[in-house]
Amino acid sequence: MGGSNGASGQAKTPKGTDLTAVAQDYLKLIWSAREWSDEAVTVGLVAERLGVSASTASEGIRKYTAQGLLTHARYGGVGLTPTGEEYALEMVRRHRLLETFLVENLGYRWDEVHHEAEVLEHAVSDRFIARIDALLGHPRHDPHGDPIPLPGEHLDRSDAVPLSAVQPGDAVIIRRVSDESAEMLRYFAGHGLTPGTQLIVGERKAFAAGIPVRLAGSGKDVALGGQAAAALWVVPVAQG
Repeated sequence: MGGSNGASGQAKTPKGTDLTAVAQDYLKLIWSAREWSDEAVTVGLVAERLGVSASTASEGIRKYTAQGLLTHARYGGVGLTPTGEEYALEMVRRHRLLETFLVENLGYRWDEVHHEAEVLEHAVSDRFIARIDALLGHPRHDPHGDPIPLPGEHLDRSDAVPLSAVQPGDAVIIRRVSDESAEMLRYFAGHGLTPGTQLIVGERKAFAAGIPVRLAGSGKDVALGGQAAAALWVVPVAQG
C-alpha cells in the first residue's frame, strides 16, 4: 500500500483518548496539515483550521509544548514530538475508520462524513473502534483514499502526486481525493472521479481552461480546473 510502512506492533501506543478533546484536535490537525504538504504549520494556520483566535491557538501550542507533545521554535513552525505523533495517529485512525463505517454501513455520502467523524472520534471507546475495524475487514484506506494507520504504525508520505503535476499522455490511477471541500467531493462523485479510477491525461490546449482527462473505463472526458486537479492525487498505472 502506498503511503504506509508498518511500524512496531510491539511497542505500547499512547492512548489519545487519555487527552482532552481539545488536545486531540490540536495534535490531529498538526499531523494532518503535514501529511500532504511540505509547508510549515504556523500558529495562524492552527487558529484558522480550529476556528479560534491566534492568541488561543498560541496558548494551546505553548501548553502542549510544555507537556512534551509539540515542538515550536520561536517564529518557526509547529511540530509533533514522537509521543505527540503517536497520539495524533491514534486519532487519525479513529477518524478514518469512522468515516469508512459511516459510508459503507450507514449509507452516508463521502462528502457528509467529515463532521460526523469529528464528533464521534472523541466519544466512542477503543473497544468500539476495534469492533468497527473488524466489521469493515481491517481497511487500509478511508473513502477518500487516505491511509488508515494500524495501531502503533508510522505513516510515511505517499508517493502520489497532484494530478496538476502529471504530464499529458500519462496514464494514472486516482489514489486519494482531498476532502477539504464537500462541494468538490460531490462534483468528483458526479463525474466518477474516485479512488481507483484510471485516467488518461490529455494535452492542455491554448486558450482553453482546465486539464483534460479521459476516464479509462467509460471513455468519458472531463476538463478539470486548477483547484480540482490539485485535489486529485494520483500514481502511475504501473504502481496502482
